[in-house]
Amino acid sequence: MRWRPLLISGFSLALLAGCSQITFVNERVAADEKLIVHNHAQKQEDIREKLLPIKPSYAEIDIEKEILPTLTYEVNGEVDFEATLFPETYTDIPGILTFRGNHSRTAPSYGKVSLSSYTLDTAWSFRTATHRKWGGGAGWTGQPSIVKWKSDVRDIMNIHDHFKEQENFTEVIYGSLDGSVYFAELKSGEATRPPIKVGGPIKGSVSIDPRGYPLLYVGQGIPESEIGYRIFSLIDGSELHFIKGVDPFAHRAWGAFDGAALINRKSDQLVLGGENGLFYHANLHTKFNVQEKTISVDPDIMKARYNVQGNHYQGIENSVAIYKNIAYFADNGGSVLAIDLVEHKPLFALEPTDDTDATIVVEAEDNHPFLYTGTEVDQQGSFGNCLIRKIDGLSGEIIWSKEYPAYSLSAVNGGMLATPVVGKEEIEHLVIFTIARYETLHGGLMIALNKKTGEEEWRLTMDHYAWSSPVDVYTEDGKAMLIQADSAGNMHLTEGSTGKVKDVVNLGSNIEATPAVYENYIVVASRGGLVFGLELK
Repeated sequence: MRWRPLLISGFSLALLAGCSQITFVNERVAADEKLIVHNHAQKQEDIREKLLPIKPSYAEIDIEKEILPTLTYEVNGEVDFEATLFPETYTDIPGILTFRGNHSRTAPSYGKVSLSSYTLDTAWSFRTATHRKWGGGAGWTGQPSIVKWKSDVRDIMNIHDHFKEQENFTEVIYGSLDGSVYFAELKSGEATRPPIKVGGPIKGSVSIDPRGYPLLYVGQGIPESEIGYRIFSLIDGSELHFIKGVDPFAHRAWGAFDGAALINRKSDQLVLGGENGLFYHANLHTKFNVQEKTISVDPDIMKARYNVQGNHYQGIENSVAIYKNIAYFADNGGSVLAIDLVEHKPLFALEPTDDTDATIVVEAEDNHPFLYTGTEVDQQGSFGNCLIRKIDGLSGEIIWSKEYPAYSLSAVNGGMLATPVVGKEEIEHLVIFTIARYETLHGGLMIALNKKTGEEEWRLTMDHYAWSSPVDVYTEDGKAMLIQADSAGNMHLTEGSTGKVKDVVNLGSNIEATPAVYENYIVVASRGGLVFGLELK
């Protein structure tokens, strides 16, 4: 994805019969690094044997078809990963603790909403500092975390004293383009503690430890101080660990991290993708003592680099999604990869399409994972097609695909930058996509596709394009509403079943960031330097 700072002052699928060779190249790296390599041919029947958590009845894979184009996958670091299965529930802490809420990236809202007038009201706002080139507020993906802390954890953190006595204290944690992470109380927007200065603009979304531990995970989007990914203590704001983004092991020298980390709360492991093209899996060795008010991490990190034939654009800008032991991501070249976290081997790699920065979402149907994903218009030039696909998460088979025409500018791409919504409740049969620069430079499109067939059930043509991801919220009786922000600063409240717009409020400037919703409260930042709290009524 290419995008500019704020100035102040279908495609075919490789289905090959027989056995596809995957080469794990034994290439020398720094002398103090240990490179683990394997060299063997892998058939689809191997996948059946290695997917330990996938019951045999779930894994009916045609072993005559292989979706492994020539792929190089090299692993650096030796780490013991015995308990790598992600639990079905990402967290039992109330809130939104990572980009799109969970490891399948399908939960951007928490709790049910109570609606009477179906309107959006601005409750509060505050202004961030301003970076000389990138401005303030938040950009893409820019989703905040919202967390209701347990009382014993709240009491040992450096939040202001009067919040420690507040019943149901809930905190908003927001990474900003000004290079700081801000903290605010959900219902008032009042600052809850001093900001943490990361050292460079933050373009992605922060993560909070799903165990409710006072740990903040955040990456830099722009190099100012040494660029990379950081873990901070939320007891006192101190930096606990730094992952260097510029790494001699990587195929690419760009060290940004826009993706949000996932933490396995059962196994104390981190999973992360970097724009350097590296895939990270780490044992964190977290030690937390609430009585002594101490927390630490001492990660053992395994990192892997890859190369898919014909893909010259390694770089993982989206947030890795996970189903049980399988990690999914797409990259700047448009390849979609699935990695077995137990064996650290690729299950499939789809041939490149176009830059894919929107995060893959995963939904299980009868305990069989399926992926929804879409591309930008980037490498195609100033005009092309956004490719939307449903993919079998075990075999890589394309279930259905759709193409939508979109324009693109050199600095601000069109196509799909927004992560889709997997419908639930009354829209459980739908998946919602938002396409930027659809048919015109400035316009956009929201579409609701049938999960089974890929056919459109409704569409909403937008006057202004959107990079911001739609968010689904639900009433107690299962009625679905969608929240969609756009590049003109409009936030729309739309019926999920019909696409009918119920209300629109303008927040003054471009909203690239993705909102997070906690019950009836929405939090989102704009490129204009403001963070907003809105109330659904």
